[in-house]
Amino acid sequence: MTSPHSILSTSISVLLSVSSIAGSLIQPGAELELISDDFEMADGPAWNGSHLIFPDVKGEKIYQFDPKSGNVNVLLDNAGRISASYYNNGRLYLSENSKSRISWLTTKNEIERIAGQDPDAKSPARPNDLVVDDQGGIYYTLTRQGQVVYISPDGLQSVAARDITSPNGLILSPNQKTLYVSSTGTKRIWSFELTGPGQTGPGIHFASMDSGPDKGPDGMCIDRAGNVYCAGPKHVWIWSPTGELLDKIETPERPINCTFGDSDMRSLYIAGFSGLHRIRMNAYGVSQNPPAQKAHLKNNPNRPSTVIPKTIDSSLNIVFGRDRDRELLCDIFRPVEAKAPLPAILIVHGGGWRTGSKNKFRALAIELAKKGFVTVAIEYRLAHEAKFPAGVQDCNAATSFIRANAHRFGIDPTRIGAVGGSAGGHLVGLMATGWENPNLHRGVGLDPKSSRLDVAIVMGGSMQTTTGSIAARSRDPNSGSNSNLWLNATIDENPDLYRLADAHLQIDANDPPVFFLEGEFDKPERNEASRQSFRSLGIATGLEVYKDGKHGCWNLHPWFVPMVEDMAKILLQHL
Repeated sequence: MTSPHSILSTSISVLLSVSSIAGSLIQPGAELELISDDFEMADGPAWNGSHLIFPDVKGEKIYQFDPKSGNVNVLLDNAGRISASYYNNGRLYLSENSKSRISWLTTKNEIERIAGQDPDAKSPARPNDLVVDDQGGIYYTLTRQGQVVYISPDGLQSVAARDITSPNGLILSPNQKTLYVSSTGTKRIWSFELTGPGQTGPGIHFASMDSGPDKGPDGMCIDRAGNVYCAGPKHVWIWSPTGELLDKIETPERPINCTFGDSDMRSLYIAGFSGLHRIRMNAYGVSQNPPAQKAHLKNNPNRPSTVIPKTIDSSLNIVFGRDRDRELLCDIFRPVEAKAPLPAILIVHGGGWRTGSKNKFRALAIELAKKGFVTVAIEYRLAHEAKFPAGVQDCNAATSFIRANAHRFGIDPTRIGAVGGSAGGHLVGLMATGWENPNLHRGVGLDPKSSRLDVAIVMGGSMQTTTGSIAARSRDPNSGSNSNLWLNATIDENPDLYRLADAHLQIDANDPPVFFLEGEFDKPERNEASRQSFRSLGIATGLEVYKDGKHGCWNLHPWFVPMVEDMAKILLQHL
């Protein structure tokens, strides 16, 4: 097809508008909640998507906390002295301090060795903390040896960093390019640029955590914005990506480690001598990668596979934009054997504008890549990070980035579409109809045409925010409206803002084709007014309804496969 776009041929760095939430990262009014203190020494917690898993080092047990019931149960008794856990790629990884090895917990709750040392060695190397990257590589600290050791996905060990005084906690930046290591002895945090898997540049002094004569920094975690959280004497310290101290969370006794969890990844869990605590944040933890092996999908037969096949090349955590220190990331999937250039499809996740991550639609991104597309699963700033229009600005920035860097990723810049579900569906609809609105597309030196889509698919999302269910819930003070949180106002308080967010009101003759996929029980009629407007303007549109489908059916069997097939037909026809 002939493209009306003004194509940007050079690589660009998209500068986004600043609309981040000012003030503390701690949710206003939030208090530190004691979950349980029935442990000898809680350490190294990990969120597995539904439960918090954590070891009791001295008690030699592994516990499981269920936020829905509030119950803490023993997951594994007689587990040995485990100093940390970490969940990624569908696996729970363990640092077995007493046995000098790194292991993982099988689906049968059996501990299986990955790598390590003979525990009977004359000078045993006891692992302390660990972190697992998105490719399955493992970094762990050897405190006495002053080293960080790397285990490759195929089990080979190498020293990633050495000559660190008492290295303890460690964490990876969201883009996986920086490794942070806490040094208990020097009361410092060091950062190391990762030049390759298990390969680091020189250590750089990132921050100091000196609270007097007490011990220094311990376990660490990180949020989506790249802020570093580190347990220290009587506080969890929070640092910006540039090393600026942002806040401290006081704890009753010495904290040992921390991680984000709960369904929205906004609860900071803190483990230590005083037990397990939780506090609500205005920040989001980094969502772990979904299962990367078929064996780990058996417990969820209704979920489509997230395993990346050898026929698909993946580029994870690509930076497509930034807001000050906040990097925005995407995952790119491309068929290995396909000849460039290929059409590109942005994948926009749902979650009520307040939850979710780029990993949520991983299966969809992989399956569409199998159909001959380059798929780009993107993140955007959520409601507790930044208010509207930040989220849609991020989506438009991703489109501009992909178009500007088309050659780099083997993409045809004249053929770019988008697919979104639920809140992501609304965002895709707004991208399609509001691309000419300067308030929805802000950048330095960017032509708004660079973000124009060539086709859009909306799944289970509403085009309208000024009428229908979104407007009705906004007016109800007891509804807990997602739109009120995202737009930071009710429709009556700021009707102009709701009009700006309304994709239907911005429909005009310059819009691309927009199609709708809906489950039978998910209000398929909701966007009929928009379809009528598209038809009256001669813009291709249509509706596919899937029998017995409910909200979110696009990510479940038996609807997933036929919906992907229909998406591919629509996309190929209009790209």
